[in-house]
Amino acid sequence: MINLEAPKKFQPLIGQAHQVAMNMLRPVSRKYDEAEHEYPKELDMLAAMIDGLSDSGQSQGAGASGVGTASQAKADDGSTRNGTNLASVLSIMEMCWGDVGLLLSMPRQGLGNSAISSVANDEQLERFEGVWAGMAITEPEVGSDSARIRTTARQDGDEYVINGEKIYVTSGDRADHIVVWATLDKEQGRAAIKSFVVPKGTPGMVVERLEHKLGIRASDTAAITFTDCRVPAENLLGSPDIDTKQGFAGAMATFDNTRPLVAAMAVGCARASLDLTRDLLAEAGVKVDHDAPALTQSAAAARFLQMEADWEGAYLLTLQAAWMADNKEPNSLQASMAKAKAGRVGSDITLGCVELCGSLGYSEHDLLEKWARDSKILDIFEGTQQIQQLIVARRILGLSSAELK
Repeated sequence: MINLEAPKKFQPLIGQAHQVAMNMLRPVSRKYDEAEHEYPKELDMLAAMIDGLSDSGQSQGAGASGVGTASQAKADDGSTRNGTNLASVLSIMEMCWGDVGLLLSMPRQGLGNSAISSVANDEQLERFEGVWAGMAITEPEVGSDSARIRTTARQDGDEYVINGEKIYVTSGDRADHIVVWATLDKEQGRAAIKSFVVPKGTPGMVVERLEHKLGIRASDTAAITFTDCRVPAENLLGSPDIDTKQGFAGAMATFDNTRPLVAAMAVGCARASLDLTRDLLAEAGVKVDHDAPALTQSAAAARFLQMEADWEGAYLLTLQAAWMADNKEPNSLQASMAKAKAGRVGSDITLGCVELCGSLGYSEHDLLEKWARDSKILDIFEGTQQIQQLIVARRILGLSSAELK
C-alpha cells in the first residue's frame, strides 16, 4: 500500500533538485520570462550534470525521460516498489518550485521523451536513448479531443509519409526529435492513431512560427507543418497493428505517464507560491496557526489554510498515480484525477497568493505574478480540466466515450 511520505531513498534526489531550483533556476527565472524565445544557456551545464547522474545511476530515473510503463517498473519479486515514475514526479515538483518554463526547456527532458519511455519497445528505447523529444499532439480545431487527430501517416514501403499541421508543440524548435501523433486510417477511429519519432531536419518538416504566450515564456512553443515528410517505419512507436478492440488504449498509455508529470509541475509551482506568501504574510503580521480552527483566525490566514489543504490533496493524488505506475497497477483514473486536481488548485492557489499579497503579489517585485501566469497552462495541456473530469466520470461510471460525451 502507498505510504503518504516521500520514500527515504529519494530524499537525496529531492534535496538535489531543490538546490538546483533555488540556486540555478530561480536566479534566472525573471530574465528568461522577459527574454521570450531566448534559449537559457545555463541549462546546458545542468543537463550535463543530470546526464552524469543518470550514467552513474544516482538520478533514480528522475525527469520526464525516466518514466516507464508499469510492466517495466514492476519489481521482480512482486513486492511494492517505489520506482522511476515516483522519482520523476518528486524531482519535477522541486524543479518547478524553481521555474516551470525552465524545467520544460531542459534538454532531453521533454514530454516527447516521456512518450518514448511509455510506448517504445526495447529496441526503440535503446535507439532513441539520449535524444531530446518534443511532443506534437494538438492541431488547429483539434485540441483536447486527441482522438480526432487529422494528421495522417501513410505507409509507403519501409517508410511512413506524414502530412498535417501541429500547434503548441513544447520545445518544438529546440528539440532534436518530435514525437508526432498521426492516424494510419481515419475510418478506423481512435485505434488507428499512432506516434512517430521524427528527427529535426527531416525533409517536409517545417517549424512555421513560435508562439507568444501568457506564461512559461522561457519554453519555446512552436507550430510545425509536415508535408510528405518521410520517416522510417521503425520510428513508429510500439506496434503498427490497428487493434479496434484495444481502441485508444495504446495512445492513452502515454497520457497515463505524462499527466502525473504535469500534475507534479502544478504542485511544485503552487508550493512556491505558498512558501513565499507565508513569509510575506508573516512580515505583515498575519499569523497562520495550523493548530487553531480557521474560523477563529483572520480571513487571510483562513484562506491560506484552505489553499494548503487543496495543495495537499493534489500532492497526494500525484504521488498515488505515479506509485501505481511503478507497481503495475492501472492508473488511468488516478492520472486524470491528479491532473484535474493539481491543474485546478494550481491556478487557484497561485492567483489566491497574488490576491493575499496585494500590490506585492501583482507587481514584478516578486515572482508571484509570474507563477500565476505559468500555472494556467498546467490546467490546459495534456488534457484540459474538462477533459480530465470527463475521463474520471467515464472510469467511475464504467461508460465508454460513446456513451458519455
